Amino acid sequence: MRSRSFILLTLVAIFFFSCADDLTNVGVSIQPGSDEISVNADTFHVVTENVYVDSIYTRQDSFLLGTFYNNKYGSTTADILAQVECPVGYKFPSNAVADSAIVYMYYTTWFGDDLSPMDVSIYEMNVNTFKYSEPYYSNLNVANYCDKSKLLSHRLFTASGVSTATTKAVKFPLPKTFVDRLSKDSLFMSSDNFLKSFGGFYITSSYGSSAILNVSRILMQYYYHHTISKNGKDTTIVTAVPFPANEWVRQVNRYVHEDRSEKAKLRDTINYNYVSSPANLETRIKIPLARMNDSIYSKLANKKLSMNSALLKVEVAEIDDSSLPVPLTSYLLLIKESAMKRFFENNELPNDTCAILGKYNAVLNDSTNEYDYYYSFNTAKLVANEIKNKSYLTNEYLNMRLIPVRVTIDSNSSVTEVKHQFLFTGVTLKSGSNQESPMKINAVFSGF
Repeated sequence: MRSRSFILLTLVAIFFFSCADDLTNVGVSIQPGSDEISVNADTFHVVTENVYVDSIYTRQDSFLLGTFYNNKYGSTTADILAQVECPVGYKFPSNAVADSAIVYMYYTTWFGDDLSPMDVSIYEMNVNTFKYSEPYYSNLNVANYCDKSKLLSHRLFTASGVSTATTKAVKFPLPKTFVDRLSKDSLFMSSDNFLKSFGGFYITSSYGSSAILNVSRILMQYYYHHTISKNGKDTTIVTAVPFPANEWVRQVNRYVHEDRSEKAKLRDTINYNYVSSPANLETRIKIPLARMNDSIYSKLANKKLSMNSALLKVEVAEIDDSSLPVPLTSYLLLIKESAMKRFFENNELPNDTCAILGKYNAVLNDSTNEYDYYYSFNTAKLVANEIKNKSYLTNEYLNMRLIPVRVTIDSNSSVTEVKHQFLFTGVTLKSGSNQESPMKINAVFSGF
């Protein structure tokens, strides 16, 4: 009896197992072939080229000043045009006596030879001044703002010779005639009223080509004294009134690269692309949008596209280890060329369909046992969006630009601000035609 029951249970189990297996197979077999998910991968080479930068736009909180020469990127000359904020509504005591005015220029770091002499001059912006709401670019014409007829001060010094303090300050005494001009209460009725009388400073270096300062702060201090009666005695009070160059007024850092054409002849522009700041070299990347569209849909037929990944890996070709090193760019922004002006003027943040942020990375190569250095950008949403909008019908390539940027990140690791990099940086990249490892996009995409 037990034997019969065991045989019966075994047959029932085999029956149900067979049914379950048949049902599973039927579930797949009755699904139409057109409904199957298609997963594919492809590689797309990009076209790259070097681009000379005419100018950049940024509201800066520090500046470069001087001239610095590098064998790879050439010379960079930087000077500063700066307004200063006045104390609106300020009134001097009736018995105030003007004493002096001094411009303090603070800096903490520099590039180049710290013993190279710098002759820095300060002129008055006596032709015109800035309007707060207008954008100003780094290639502005100084003659539109200053004719150099009013030299206010100059100093000859070396980068490391001013003091031994971490933050160094160079003092520029201003002439008595200028001091007397600022002794009227009427100048401080409003910022506009003050700027009509004094448009700002033009600060430039006229000597030396081996050092460039990273100026962190510019401040004018106006000193006066007056007498008060205290406990029956006359007491002299000395007062300093600050006029800072800050975010409430405008400053522009101007950059000049005089030997770019000469340096271009010495560069390998076939295998390499170059990025250098401030406002020197950028890399254009031409994404083959039409070819990507044709290749993708030849594999997907009429299925709906889903871009899983479209990784653009930008490899660093070499690390600059010369005696005067140029810091490598920490962040590069891959941005549509058509959006560049709007992006920076409006202080926009990166988004995956317009601008993608890439950070400098290093990974150990198991084959060579050496580190590979690169920036990576996932262009999946960007490419998918451009294909969806059929941009390839009017442009075979999507023109993108690699731009050196400085990034502000908050305590939550979120990017809060992206600006043009205005400090001295540079990086050499493997181009789209590099014989060893050409720049390309590795894409993974699905069809439903």
